[in-house]
Amino acid sequence: MKCPFCGEIDNKVVDSRLTRDRNAIRRRRECLACSRRFTTYEHIEDIPIMIVKKDGRREVFNRDKVRAGILRACEKRDVSMDAIEDFLDELERDLREAEAKEVPSALIGEKIMNRLHELDDVAYVRFASVYREFKDVSDFVSELESLQGRDPAREEGTS
Repeated sequence: MKCPFCGEIDNKVVDSRLTRDRNAIRRRRECLACSRRFTTYEHIEDIPIMIVKKDGRREVFNRDKVRAGILRACEKRDVSMDAIEDFLDELERDLREAEAKEVPSALIGEKIMNRLHELDDVAYVRFASVYREFKDVSDFVSELESLQGRDPAREEGTS
């Protein structure tokens, strides 16, 4: 580490501690040439998660964008912000721990739909209607019937 006062690179660490948010290490250093002290911060290099969209475009994972989609689906439903934030934390952790440098958007969409299915069926159908690009009412009916555990094809044969 280069001294900001004299430019020498020889220094020693006098004190080391975690920052309040626990995301960095604060180090007090003393220059061995001029004896002045300075502070440095050591952060983990945050490698962005790249998302591969359906059309092949790539963009950086945006937690706020995912949160907005989930909030839209959960609007006026009994789903707590804590449950949503816990899921977002879990999702982001899973994506960071994955070996792949690029993640297909379909994988993220499926994870979101699975969690919404656990939390609230209405929020699940709302999200699915946008994510799966429902074209008409029959797409909604098919999804609702699958939620109720009925097979629409089997019931049509019995009528």
